[in-house]
Amino acid sequence: MTSTGTTTEQFPVRVLGGPTALFTYGGLTFLTDPTFDDPGTYGEGTGRELAKTAPPAATPAELGRVDVVLLSHDEHPDNLDHAGRALLADVPLTLTTPGGGQRLGGSAKGLADWETVELPRPGGGAVTVTAVPAVHGPGAREEVEPVTGQVVGFVLTAPDLPAVYVSGDNASLDAVRQVAERFTAIDTAILFAGAPRIPVVFDGAALVLDSASAAEATRILDARRVVPVHCTGWSHFSEGLDELVAAFTAAGLADRLDLG
Repeated sequence: MTSTGTTTEQFPVRVLGGPTALFTYGGLTFLTDPTFDDPGTYGEGTGRELAKTAPPAATPAELGRVDVVLLSHDEHPDNLDHAGRALLADVPLTLTTPGGGQRLGGSAKGLADWETVELPRPGGGAVTVTAVPAVHGPGAREEVEPVTGQVVGFVLTAPDLPAVYVSGDNASLDAVRQVAERFTAIDTAILFAGAPRIPVVFDGAALVLDSASAAEATRILDARRVVPVHCTGWSHFSEGLDELVAAFTAAGLADRLDLG
């Protein structure tokens, strides 16, 4: 198992809409799955249309310096849209899936499960980013990836800081259990939820955690704080914040939610 820092310092996580969140950890600024387009529809006529229903809470120009993008995957516009893709050119490092690293090129680096990257911190020391398993749909990974592609999550650690888990577009509680086995103290979990469903994909099953599964993931991780993302702003998200709060309340975990 990997032990983590015991400090319980709270740090703000700014949720910008969809799967996109901005936070500073160890003096470095991280951005998850950049989506900054205006509302609109992607993939019209394909049977897999995705409709964005709300604008982002900030534009890329308003973010300030971003040191690292944590990109769960590059193949779907609700995780990396046109404006988000353009932003990557201005970011020193994008961490993503092995396939995504090849497709994106430039400053993108693909990571396999449990592969780590050491990021120098301002003033000395390092933040360790570990790639962790994620499955973008129901069932076994080998059955899901040919349909929805590779996805990766991340754990951020440093000796003096609480551990942070970024789930990415993961629907698998088994993947969450693997993270909990490797990391003994997840402090903050940025959980992608929303139970997105597309009727022609896996018969409309949830492709990312639904609200009840997000609560169970919190219990598995014993995370002190959960920041939910990926549950507003897109029409295929079948559950929003109301359902999430209800599920966490039913599970006795409402005090873990940080809705900003």
